[in-house]
Amino acid sequence: MKIRLGYACISETLEGTSSSTYSYTKYQKEKDNKKLEKIISSNLFHLQELFIYNNKNNIHFFRMSSNLIPLATKKEVNIDYFTLYQRNYQKLAELIKEKNMRVDFHPSEYCIINSTRKEVVEASFEILKYHYRLLTYLKINNPLLVLHIGSKEFGKEKSITRFVHNFYKLPKEIQEVVAIENDDKSYTIEDCLFLSKLIHRPVIFDYHHHYCNPSPTSIEDILPRVVDTWTTTPKMHFSSPKSKLKKEMRSHHDYINSNEFIKFLGYLKKLEKDIDIMIEAKKKDEAMFRLIRELKYKTEIPFLDDTSFML
Repeated sequence: MKIRLGYACISETLEGTSSSTYSYTKYQKEKDNKKLEKIISSNLFHLQELFIYNNKNNIHFFRMSSNLIPLATKKEVNIDYFTLYQRNYQKLAELIKEKNMRVDFHPSEYCIINSTRKEVVEASFEILKYHYRLLTYLKINNPLLVLHIGSKEFGKEKSITRFVHNFYKLPKEIQEVVAIENDDKSYTIEDCLFLSKLIHRPVIFDYHHHYCNPSPTSIEDILPRVVDTWTTTPKMHFSSPKSKLKKEMRSHHDYINSNEFIKFLGYLKKLEKDIDIMIEAKKKDEAMFRLIRELKYKTEIPFLDDTSFML
């Protein structure tokens, strides 16, 4: 089985960012479309640099920043961010295709489709439509939008019912790219597996979130059920807690605890299934490559290239 490692949004190696923002409050005062266009252009340029960097370093798995196009979901902001940047999207699509890079999005915590507030649900739908449009502009195969279940107001049962109800209000094409991830506070991996049966969408297992918000079921029993929700290569998340102190446990560490990761690989090996693992450490690609160096030192794992290995 093949394991591919990836990282999210920002490279610690490169200068510049694809996540520059322009706050709505500031935009309402300035109404400066030229400034906004310049920020978008800069974000797309730096995303292109990230893709080039990824390809040159055999990084096949990457999460793009949701801030790529600031204010894209605001109806009052009249920017045609497709036509203006069509050449940018074409170049990005070529770079994705060059090494068959797996790229996806994880919309922010403000995307809550099971909220009890109508305006939040409507805004969440716009957030998902924006992300989906970008996925289509970049001509991504097997596109994915990662969501948490969200609100648990009035209890989990009613909240999951609201999620299902609103999920089926989404356009069919968006329903077909959603994946559900367990979170570190409200919804366990068991909750996600239950919801998966209702909406027929895959589940992402987040190791750190499971550590903070565990299910009574063992990881050994959970992982085969998670993998069975996928028709494509399953995706999982791995990070280490900042510390074991309760107040810091939910925060991500700068780096990855390689001993815990090796233990996790022991669980995965029993699955005999290719897995893509997103490294969610604050030091991003630097943390990923440090983990790889430690794996090479501590194990006899055969690496296929810079970031992929066999189990």
